[in-house]
Amino acid sequence: MTQKTAHLYRMVMPDHLCPFGLKSKSLLQRHGYVILDHHLTNRAETDAFKAEHDVKTTPQTFIENERIGGHDDLRRFFGQHVGDGDEKTYRPVLVIFAVSFLIALAISVIAHGTPLSWSVIPWFVATAMTILALQKLQDVEQFSTMFLSYDLLARRWVPYAYIYPYAEAAAGVLMLAGVALWLAAPLALFVGTVGAISVIKAVYIDKRDLKCACTGGNDNVPLGFISLSENLAMAGMGTWMLIRLIIG
Repeated sequence: MTQKTAHLYRMVMPDHLCPFGLKSKSLLQRHGYVILDHHLTNRAETDAFKAEHDVKTTPQTFIENERIGGHDDLRRFFGQHVGDGDEKTYRPVLVIFAVSFLIALAISVIAHGTPLSWSVIPWFVATAMTILALQKLQDVEQFSTMFLSYDLLARRWVPYAYIYPYAEAAAGVLMLAGVALWLAAPLALFVGTVGAISVIKAVYIDKRDLKCACTGGNDNVPLGFISLSENLAMAGMGTWMLIRLIIG
């Protein structure tokens, strides 16, 4: 059986080891290629290589004397998906939800000795709120700019766009701790209800194609069902806790 061979040209310098070169090498290895690994050890060698092959970037991969290209081109060659900068994805929110649920299960094991308890649901919602708030608080200015594109209250009173992530974080932490629920429950109910109404109007009534600010505004998450679910969960959690407080 003839071995598959690839020539890989990548930057390996004392002060720079190209990460995409390492990714390309790993990708080729996983597909069973014998790699002839050519190191570009200084800027002069790199510039000369680019000029010789009329390319703007490295690494560059050649298979059977055909230039495949850089890391993204190599991924396409192997049939892997390569997203562009404008591609919309729910991944950031779904990852937060999944990790929040696992944390809730872990808390349940510590508190009840089993992951299967009714407490998992409120802990999951509170944890997700806290992590989502943390994402927003990394850059409140960026979050507020995107939030103002659809939130009904923030568009009438701009300071709410800055208050929102702090309110979400406070409600989530207080619910996790099980303290000051007289404050946490109304906060969750209020921000969740306003958020849900805003999403419904923007997406389902006005039919606007917007990005969600739920993960802070730096991701390309579409405003839609996932965003609505987040707000409904907060509102539902706040309602449930208020009922528990009232009935004692």
